[in-house]
Amino acid sequence: MLLIIFKYLKYFSKNLNFFLITFKIRLVMTLLTSFLITFILSPFYINYLNKKKISQIIRKEGPITHYSKNNTPTMGGLILLLSIFISVIFWANLSNKYIFYSLLLMIVYAIIGFIDDYYKIILNNSIGLSPYKKLFLQSIPTIFIVILLYINNSEKLHIQFILPIINLHIKYNLSFILYLIISYFIIIGISNAVNLTDGLDGLVIMPIILISLALSILCYFSGDIYFSKYFYFIYIKNAKELIIICLAIVGSGLGFLWYNTYPAKIFMGDVGSLSLGCIISIIAILIRQEFLFLIMCGVFILEALSVIIQILKFKYNKKRFFLMAPLHHHYELKGIPEPCIIIRFWIISLILVLFSLIIIV
Repeated sequence: MLLIIFKYLKYFSKNLNFFLITFKIRLVMTLLTSFLITFILSPFYINYLNKKKISQIIRKEGPITHYSKNNTPTMGGLILLLSIFISVIFWANLSNKYIFYSLLLMIVYAIIGFIDDYYKIILNNSIGLSPYKKLFLQSIPTIFIVILLYINNSEKLHIQFILPIINLHIKYNLSFILYLIISYFIIIGISNAVNLTDGLDGLVIMPIILISLALSILCYFSGDIYFSKYFYFIYIKNAKELIIICLAIVGSGLGFLWYNTYPAKIFMGDVGSLSLGCIISIIAILIRQEFLFLIMCGVFILEALSVIIQILKFKYNKKRFFLMAPLHHHYELKGIPEPCIIIRFWIISLILVLFSLIIIV
């Protein structure tokens, strides 16, 4: 069904001579379109969720300060994804196969996140889908897309390592199995890490915005034959068009942050966090910048590691390493105010993003 819709949209865009519009104008319009859709529709969507009593289910063992958030509307990620999808469909070159891969994976992950949120609301608990069911549902489309990327790629697939201390750029050829493993763990790992990080008002969306901005710069460098040579990047013909998706994420993220900032009027839910995590991951994979991407995602990785460490430590000696996991809850229980934790995590994310851009020079 999605293939048929995308095929007709591609035909429609070509016959309108739509892409005679300059690339710069399309970038600006993508950002404005996604921002305005989210900013304008969010109040109506919040009212609708309130009427239907579709609200966040708070963990019973979570911080006491979170109990007041129990009636805050959730599944705000639907508005985010709607604005991204409409903006990309309207302003992107739909004949670019990278656009199709990215949107397809985002939609599938959104469906998985929606099911997870639905289970939480219906069952009135904070668990939703079991971790194994969620992992299984994520694995099928992820492996399918990665195989599709490999088969339809005419170039040799590389991974780029940049070592700033000695100014060394390494391009390592990947076999199919290695490419599949690396891509799988990046998409699955980061999407779930973003999901775990989404526990405080506005905590996730700002790093997503910053990373998307950085990825848009890397897409430009990778898609330009002269800049790619200058920065020792692999030249990727279709990479520039991915900037449209990056800026759609930025615009919708800014519109959502207006209502998601502390104290939040709406939460994105798993439908938003899983899909946003997967789409920035696949963009990084498409432009062969997995190494830099993982640096940018340092906050998400730390949050995920805190959960893993907590589980392993508890299984080993029935004691906790952190007061509570993920990491942001640990600092909450130490008495640090929520807005303070959020801003500090934003600052760390900004530093990591800037560092990842600086080391390529």
